[in-house]
Amino acid sequence: MSLKDPNVVYPTKTKRVAIVISNPAVSTTTGWPVGFWWSELTHPYFILSEKGYEVEIFSPNGGKCEADAMSDPRDPSGYSATDLISMGFIATPKFASLIDNTIPVQDIDLARFDAIVVAGGQAPMFSFEKAEHLQKKFVAFYEAGKVAAALCHGTAILRYAKLSNGDYLAKGKTVTGFANVEEDFADNAVWQMKLLPRDKHLMPWRIEDELKKIGANYIQAGLWRGFAVRDGNLVTGQQNFSGAETAEVLIEALGE
Repeated sequence: MSLKDPNVVYPTKTKRVAIVISNPAVSTTTGWPVGFWWSELTHPYFILSEKGYEVEIFSPNGGKCEADAMSDPRDPSGYSATDLISMGFIATPKFASLIDNTIPVQDIDLARFDAIVVAGGQAPMFSFEKAEHLQKKFVAFYEAGKVAAALCHGTAILRYAKLSNGDYLAKGKTVTGFANVEEDFADNAVWQMKLLPRDKHLMPWRIEDELKKIGANYIQAGLWRGFAVRDGNLVTGQQNFSGAETAEVLIEALGE
């Protein structure tokens, strides 16, 4: 892979993608601060930039955002220690500063962008219900025939996104998102570390269960497997290891 692919597919019309990360929130189940997940921003950003696309970073409220600690390659847990793409992003002042000055979602000019990507992390599970501007923008992209993508817990947006006819956007669509087997794994991990009692869960609800409830055809590739699926101009990625796959399916959806 090149450091920068100069062979832009459409040099006279650059593709533009809006990546949305969540603002900081506090978990109602644990009381811990939660945010976005680094790899779900940086891996799509890298793949799309390599393709020659212009990428801009937004958040529901704009301003400074914070990442979930375990998504940081420098975190003492070592969970993301091998994530060199995120480490490169964090260590580059030009890119790192983008997280301190995200643009409010309501300022996205639909006409300027070809696709929207909603990244995950834990915060979407606690904040997207009230993120009405994000819900409307996501639907606007979809109804305009542009690519609407979400990954991991960012697919929480599909629990709230409704079309102009009142139907859930995801109803009847084949989608993925953070799987129940992965929620079980995460819960067991914090229980074993005695960070939570066994009657408490990390998440207040589950992506897989809720997407099925609204009539989506939920599928997944297994525990921690990189996976993304496309249904028309809706693209979804399974979890934090699916950022590159989500970007690649998005590029395919844009006809490239």
